[in-house]
Amino acid sequence: MNDLQLGLRANARQFSLLVLVNAFVGAMAGLERSILPALAEQGFGLSAKTAILAFLVAFGLAKAGANFMAGHLGREGRKKVLVLGWIIGLPVPLLLAFAPSWTWIVVANLLLGLNQGLCWSTAVIMKIDLAGPKQRGLAMGLNEAAGYGAVALMAYATARIAESWGLRPWPFLLGFALVLAGLLITVLFVRETRSHAALEGAGGGISSREALRRGSWSDPVLSTLSWIGMVNNLNDGLAWGLLPLFYASKGLDLAQIGLLAALYPAVWGVAQLGTGWLSDHTGRKPLIAWGMILQGASLAALPWLQGMAAFAGAAALLGLGTAMVYPTLLAAVADGAAPSWRPVAVGVYRLWRDGGYVVGALLAGIVADAMGLGAAILAVAGLTAAAGVLGAIRLR
Repeated sequence: MNDLQLGLRANARQFSLLVLVNAFVGAMAGLERSILPALAEQGFGLSAKTAILAFLVAFGLAKAGANFMAGHLGREGRKKVLVLGWIIGLPVPLLLAFAPSWTWIVVANLLLGLNQGLCWSTAVIMKIDLAGPKQRGLAMGLNEAAGYGAVALMAYATARIAESWGLRPWPFLLGFALVLAGLLITVLFVRETRSHAALEGAGGGISSREALRRGSWSDPVLSTLSWIGMVNNLNDGLAWGLLPLFYASKGLDLAQIGLLAALYPAVWGVAQLGTGWLSDHTGRKPLIAWGMILQGASLAALPWLQGMAAFAGAAALLGLGTAMVYPTLLAAVADGAAPSWRPVAVGVYRLWRDGGYVVGALLAGIVADAMGLGAAILAVAGLTAAAGVLGAIRLR
């Protein structure tokens, strides 16, 4: 342990490997982002938005639970949790490519949620271990930029493949190579980082149950971060599950929808390189509050817009608002927890945050079926802006 140091420069090789691993994790999430809603309607004949969004409910439930599991298991070692996540992800691309019914698509998303929760949460924890307290925001910006940059690239690539070769199987088969690459890199080259966390000092150790209580309601800062994270992913669930259908209703073709589906996470991914670093120097609260308000305003404008250029502008602003919030929330959670229970604190935050996919899918699906896609978008926009106000009031 005496040879170990904290900081990005001192751990550049391992940190870079973990950034690469998270890019593969993000690419797996991007596999279905632009084309799965179209597959539901065209391939399986589904029309009810609530039924279509069942895949997102399954994904959110599995990922939320896996996030907490990753934090709990990560106390005993990070790398083995990362390997487990990749193994669980192996069948996902094949199920998406060849599923005979929508039920199997839902099962694939259960496995994808487990893969994303275990792998992404563990990659976050390992980067926090390596970075130390002075560069957490930058570390999270680099992590999330790699992940969501890969989401954007894969969303665009699968849309283009689907336009030329059909919705299945070719867009999804690329994912099998991604899983294998991520697993091999992890097994062969990634090293355990738990000893780096010990360099900060253990701090006060608490049980996973106590960490859940603090992150859910009893700690005013950690619980507020959890609830803001939930609302943030609630609107990301809308962008994933319903915005492709909204764009199609406005007359856009699959290539245009794929471009918009990629633009939002692309801006989100690239901008995090700056916003994560900025939060280390200006504090977390302003970026979180204003980022949520910007997201709400961008979503609220969508139902009134027409044309590709206007939709692209709204998608870019939505991505910028998300970039202000995403790495900053993670860094703020790490700030508020001692190293001994930080993995569980991150797991609790991500449990609630990715629970937003479930809440968003149910809320947006029910409102869209009852009142239309525009009403669902406006409902989510209002909740997002309200979360920004909550952050302005409660966060230090």
